Amino acid sequence: MSNNNHAGSQSGGRPLSTPLSPERRKAMHQVIIASAIGNFVEWFDFAVYGFLAVIISQHFFPQGSPAIALLQTFAVFAVSFALRPLGGLFFGRLGDRIGRKRVLAITILLMAGATALIGVLPTYGAIGLAAPLLLALARCIQGFSAGGEYAGACTYVLEHAPTHQKARYGSLIPVSTFMAFASAAGLTLLLGMVLSEGDMQSWGWRVPFLIAAPLGLIGLYMRLHLEESPAFKTLQKAPETPHATVSETVKVHKATIICLSAFISATALSFYMFTTYLVTYMQVAGNATIRTALLASLGALVFSGLLCPVIGRLSDRIGRRNTIRGACLSLMIAVFPAYYLAGSGELWSAMLGASLLAVGAVMCGVVTAVLLAEQFPTRVRYTASALCYNVAYTIFGGTAPLIATWLIDLTGHSLAPAFYLIAIALLALIGGSRLPESSHRALDDNEADWHNQSTSSATGGAATHA
Repeated sequence: MSNNNHAGSQSGGRPLSTPLSPERRKAMHQVIIASAIGNFVEWFDFAVYGFLAVIISQHFFPQGSPAIALLQTFAVFAVSFALRPLGGLFFGRLGDRIGRKRVLAITILLMAGATALIGVLPTYGAIGLAAPLLLALARCIQGFSAGGEYAGACTYVLEHAPTHQKARYGSLIPVSTFMAFASAAGLTLLLGMVLSEGDMQSWGWRVPFLIAAPLGLIGLYMRLHLEESPAFKTLQKAPETPHATVSETVKVHKATIICLSAFISATALSFYMFTTYLVTYMQVAGNATIRTALLASLGALVFSGLLCPVIGRLSDRIGRRNTIRGACLSLMIAVFPAYYLAGSGELWSAMLGASLLAVGAVMCGVVTAVLLAEQFPTRVRYTASALCYNVAYTIFGGTAPLIATWLIDLTGHSLAPAFYLIAIALLALIGGSRLPESSHRALDDNEADWHNQSTSSATGGAATHA
């Protein structure tokens, strides 16, 4: 990988484009597909849970106030995120010790199993309080395993990618994320069309969760038959390479961890505002039917998946800092018209509103996927990136539907969540602008080279490693 990576040297501020050999291209495709399947399973579960939140609240919580039941459903959604940082640290350290491939095989097995478990759980009417407790347990298992999935998948793909095309190939991981949400929306919509309301309430809602089982087994098979990443192989061959502890990782890379986490806060919040909460918002604020809300979301999600590779190529040309700034500004500019249109209750207006918010969310997601690998050396890459990603997603992603619902209830204003997103986008802009430009980095460099690159590229007050 090293030769291909360094072939991506820069000329005139733009990376040179060297075509991959047929063998290398085939290997990249296999790596991307195997990584994307696991990522698809992870986000498919989160999407289905969000899209079916109203039905889940009716089955797993006592039916006093529908609003309280919905808040409890989103609270379980948020609680599962609390275990993501722990899962990130556990699987991150394991991945930096035994390799990316083995850990990604474990995470997909746990995620698929936990998702399928939700599909067979008895309801509150059958077993009482045990139902929401079992639902929370299944979500926690999913959250723990997901803590090692996304950062690991991004790391694994990008450690195979040529230096000058890291964002191009890394953008295909967010594609699987948005396609997971699109598939969940499409399947939920289809079930609602072919099943009666009674069948959907009694058993139809379980079908999307059960689909995770065969998908997980396919992904497991593919991951077990892949090679370890070139960067990790290089690390294994290096003499006397001690494993870094979590405290050492945080101490040495503290500035980068703080700044990257600050930026990922906008990635997390915009993603869940756009993908999970907006479907509920269309129904609550715009009085749209669930079919209209899902169709609007489906159109915007397909648009997002198609936009990801475009943003990836753009980021390889203009650099990570410019992509970060464009993402944050896009969110701040688009959020009010996006919410206004989404709350109209009309299909095409709602779809346009969701698509406006999607542009900034996609830019955030694509540049985050590549920054997770670029900002840290191989020895601590899995651990540090999983820590940044999961802490930010726990605080700002998992709580997004809950806080958005609470803000509207508190203020009585349907646009209250937009102010929250603008505040977090400003925080992300400050943190992201302090990261060193990393689009030129080869991911198999040794740690000494990494520190030198960070120092030399950290102009304009960028964060350097402590």
